[in-house]
Amino acid sequence: MPTIKNNISSIQRRLQHAASDAGRTPDEVLLLAVSKTRTSAQINEALEVGIRSFGENYLQEAVEKIGALSAANLDWHFIGPLQSNKTRTAAENFAWVHSVDRLKIAQRLSAQRPEHLAPLNLCLQINIDNEPSKSGFSPQQALEAAVEIADLPNIVLRGLMAIPRARAERAEQRIPFAHLRTLKDQMNELLDNSRKLDTLSMGMSGDMEAAILEGATIVRVGTDIFGSREKQST
Repeated sequence: MPTIKNNISSIQRRLQHAASDAGRTPDEVLLLAVSKTRTSAQINEALEVGIRSFGENYLQEAVEKIGALSAANLDWHFIGPLQSNKTRTAAENFAWVHSVDRLKIAQRLSAQRPEHLAPLNLCLQINIDNEPSKSGFSPQQALEAAVEIADLPNIVLRGLMAIPRARAERAEQRIPFAHLRTLKDQMNELLDNSRKLDTLSMGMSGDMEAAILEGATIVRVGTDIFGSREKQST
């Protein structure tokens, strides 16, 4: 029976091979363990083998785990949909928010980030395939908003995040990730040297190699670390 430790070793080997294929070093890519619906005990298993960055989608569940594991001083990333009335909770509890999908969310996170905490790291969520079912900036909207968001206090605009539609072939998987990388480069042409973007949060279990080949700096992996989620009983 695979263990979390073995799963992480397997993912790290995949990451290392992909980085090598891309002419990069593995330490250029952060493995973000997606721990939504997982227990504190499972997170502790990942922590025992060196994982310190965890991604959460559900605020109430996440805050409980952040409190329970506060002594470990973990790096918590919010990666799920964020409603306007929930921004304060995110601003007060996380180091990163990957899912900023409109200007209003960035403004609220900036205003609600406690002064005693380090600036909140933000990624703009891009609807890179222009899917009606997904939220996020269009590339053009993101270009128009980037400078205004980068100017906000108490936050640092770090980069872009996307969840492309599923594609089977590696060459096809690379296409939207290449588009996201190009968009980051275009934004950096608009930003001064002190505010250049350095982050591409892209790639999950099924396409992380393609994302790394196109410059991903954060890959988000859940099931391939923690195993399949148990179905809720009714």
